[in-house]
Amino acid sequence: MASFAFHAISLRSSFLPPTSSLAVTFSSSSSPLASPCVVRFPILSSLQSTAEDRKRTGVNWGCDPQSIEKGSLLQDWLMKEGLAKQKLVLDRVDSGGRGLVATQSLRQGERLLFVPSGLLITADSEWGCAETGRIIKEAGLPEWPMLAIFLISEASREESSRWFPYFATLPKTPSSILQWTEEEVNTWLTASPVREKALECIRDVTETYRDLRATIFLKHPEVFPSQVYTLAAFKWAFGILFSRLVRLPSVGKLALVPWADMLNHSPQVDSFLDFDQNNAKSVVTVTDRAYQSGEQVFISYGKRSSGELFLAYGFIPSELNVHDSVELEMEIDSDDPSFEAKLRAANEQGLSSPQRFPVRKDGFPAQLLAYARLIASRTSDPAQLSRIDC
Repeated sequence: MASFAFHAISLRSSFLPPTSSLAVTFSSSSSPLASPCVVRFPILSSLQSTAEDRKRTGVNWGCDPQSIEKGSLLQDWLMKEGLAKQKLVLDRVDSGGRGLVATQSLRQGERLLFVPSGLLITADSEWGCAETGRIIKEAGLPEWPMLAIFLISEASREESSRWFPYFATLPKTPSSILQWTEEEVNTWLTASPVREKALECIRDVTETYRDLRATIFLKHPEVFPSQVYTLAAFKWAFGILFSRLVRLPSVGKLALVPWADMLNHSPQVDSFLDFDQNNAKSVVTVTDRAYQSGEQVFISYGKRSSGELFLAYGFIPSELNVHDSVELEMEIDSDDPSFEAKLRAANEQGLSSPQRFPVRKDGFPAQLLAYARLIASRTSDPAQLSRIDC
């Protein structure tokens, strides 16, 4: 699904998901885009039954990731809650899993979805259990752990929760690296450049849970029962956030957007989700191409490498991904007489030494060349070094 909020590696320190925190501007050349087909990594291939799924994830809610049986329940509920009549329907799709398919011909530039603001799950959403919400809000948690706890709280209330039809369609086993053990990461990703990030992600989420358990859950056992607020449930919640949480550009807000989060990614598409503040007051997407009836409608999750897609969403493109990259590590020579001045100049622009830069088929960060100029510079004048724009 669509998530555009990935900015940092450390969850425990920043409560954001696992990709590079470096903001880069790419110098790109034209190149054919990859196929929208994807390959889902067989991380849960041994999990065949509902009982086994529950044992792995530790949750009693949700459904098979490929199930569409609850789709009509979700759409009926959403329409009762104010969702406009749709030109899309949830169905099984060729790439595996499920997606939103056009029920009629759609023209390029057509506005779709119109999910009203009242159906978004945000840090401001009303808690079904007022006491849980009060404790969490008084704790002053950042959005990510707050939303993770909100998901567990509401999902565990089952049919008594307003959001029950939505939770019923969420995957019981998210295609998330958080469902892996460290042994599985080290086995399957031995030679992968994302192995360390995968391990860091798992460890950070685990430590975040332990911190919350010690500071909140154990202090209020009647509100946060240990059989519900488990590490497995916390990993499930973060897996949902990784793959579905959206930062809506026009309002700068993080949100789960029911229905819209059923749209799949294609690298050939430049359509995104955003909030229409002018007329519809709802989440919309605008098609960047025409679709025929019965054709799957896509949006873009961003220009992401296969490693980033895998860590966040649990899939990789089946064909060439022009956004794939390798990391080039550069550092300022510690024996350089101007080492301290150069390091300060780099730090001023959010860089360090050593510093890693992604090099992709379609280009490389402009900061890479600027950083190389900083390293190679023969001046020791701090003012001149600061003018080297990284």
